[in-house]
Amino acid sequence: MDFNQAIGEVNDAYLDFGGSLPTPFTWQVTLGGPFISFLMFAFLLPLIGGAIGIYGQDVNAFFLVTGLVFDEVFTQALVVCTLILMLALLIKFKFHFKFREDVPTRFHRQRREVAFAPGGGKPPIIVPWESVAAWVTQAQGATQYGVQRQYGLGLGFIDPETGQQHFLELPQPGMPLAMGLWESVRAYMEYEVHTREEIQDPHGLHCPGDPPYEGVHTFHHARRRLHRRHREGEIGLFKVTMWYAWHILDLWTIPFHLAEWEIRAIQKAERKTLPASLDAWSQPLPESEWAQPSEELKRLSAKVRAVHKQNPRRPITAIFAEAYENETLTA
Repeated sequence: MDFNQAIGEVNDAYLDFGGSLPTPFTWQVTLGGPFISFLMFAFLLPLIGGAIGIYGQDVNAFFLVTGLVFDEVFTQALVVCTLILMLALLIKFKFHFKFREDVPTRFHRQRREVAFAPGGGKPPIIVPWESVAAWVTQAQGATQYGVQRQYGLGLGFIDPETGQQHFLELPQPGMPLAMGLWESVRAYMEYEVHTREEIQDPHGLHCPGDPPYEGVHTFHHARRRLHRRHREGEIGLFKVTMWYAWHILDLWTIPFHLAEWEIRAIQKAERKTLPASLDAWSQPLPESEWAQPSEELKRLSAKVRAVHKQNPRRPITAIFAEAYENETLTA
């Protein structure tokens, strides 16, 4: 499962790794954060002040204190939250142009090859799929806030022409999620999964014919599912009310429309920045020309499956360790 949506486009020929698209949540944070903060400081804070002022007084003290606090904080809240909004938009647009400039690592399963983009205007480096190494990193340290752990998934290879090592690492929330991300890539290359929905849509918010990203369609799917769950008695009225309150405060469907606009802009720009050689390499092949896995990979895969069948509950790392115990690996 690709929990962090690190995988971008997926089609019959190739998968983009590290080329994920923006989501409506980023726009909800960018716009909704300052808006909610303004409502809290400009309206909720005066009400709290009025409630405190009414203690031991009559009801007129409530309105008096509320009005005084409102007059005092409204302008300040407007200025501060506007500055926060401008800063959030600046950060958002910075990442927008980063999305437009980045060329993802592309896995072509019909060719059984991987194209790494070194950046800096250099041409992509294409290597065989079975020469790519993957690893999971784990770091741990103690701080004043307690023990901190970081995890990551790394991919790399050795350039067959120069002998230089190339690698990339993506931070992950946990060890199983890092392994799950790699499993998503491996399963795609071995024709076990074929769409993004199989690895990125655990909540079923995509329907046939929907665009392969989050947008206005996912919002309406989520709302219909909310009403269905309420009709069937799965959730109560409180959860329905909180869902509507949250999305109203986050400006309803505006973040979803903005996410779709940003994705279209990125996809249009990518067609201009994609190297011509990579574009030609990415084209699908006739099925008769599809590359096949090596005999070594078939043998090792069968061995892993046999070990797994003996005890399916064992950790996957232990299964691979036993399967490779008597193997001699070469670089």
